[in-house]
Amino acid sequence: MKPSPFEISRPVTLDAAQAALRGDDHGTKLISGGQSLGPMLNLRLARPAHLVDVTALPGLADIRETDSHVEIGAAVTHARIEDGEVPDPIAGMLRHVASGIAYRAVRNRGTIGGSLCHADPAADWVTAMTALGAVLVVRGGTGAREIPMAGFMLGAYRTAMAEDEVLTTIRIPRYSDQARWGYYKICRKVGEFADAIAAFVADPASRTCRVVFGSTGGAPFVSAELARQIATTGAVPPVETVKAVLRDSGLNLSDVKIHQLAIAHSRAVTEALSDA
Repeated sequence: MKPSPFEISRPVTLDAAQAALRGDDHGTKLISGGQSLGPMLNLRLARPAHLVDVTALPGLADIRETDSHVEIGAAVTHARIEDGEVPDPIAGMLRHVASGIAYRAVRNRGTIGGSLCHADPAADWVTAMTALGAVLVVRGGTGAREIPMAGFMLGAYRTAMAEDEVLTTIRIPRYSDQARWGYYKICRKVGEFADAIAAFVADPASRTCRVVFGSTGGAPFVSAELARQIATTGAVPPVETVKAVLRDSGLNLSDVKIHQLAIAHSRAVTEALSDA
């Protein structure tokens, strides 16, 4: 299969990238690793007239850390995270999530920023970053601003970014040594997008407890109710309780999807609490 004709540019400054985004009324898309957008182009599900490759922009492949946060450049690949180049804000979670994304060939080129901006409901990073309370730094014509991950994804393939904004940095808070996490996804076979994802992060030092469900057809679903229950009891909620919460969530979920999400949640929380 071949994509529709398009032009591609590779600006070396952020200003040039933003100018390219503003200068075309016929459809312009950013591309980083291209592991999500590429197949859509080949299937002609996406037909942009112009692609702007941001991988050459300075700073986008940088990794930084402070006493309170780990900062990941948007063009950092899944493979670099899998290989431990990124300091873990919570022991082991980033490497675990990265290693489960598709295949190594995809992880070698796919980027964390590209995955987040693509906003596929079944992608790993949108759920994992929501559970970790990440903040995304974007830059546009009016300067830089921060978008909490919980409000970044508006729906399937839709984000809170303006048309001329570029994601530059993913900022993740550091967690204490007492923190626990669990992450579980259900796939038909290795390498496919998930049918259901559940993530759990808890840190008594910062009084943090998050329960997040991914692959729901839209933005990740954050359940404060289940988080309160786990924080209060220190136990894995019964599967039927989780199913009831999902049925009352307002999401359009089939019984099969609800069952898958409930099982993924049970396994993620069991994994976290068993290490406590």
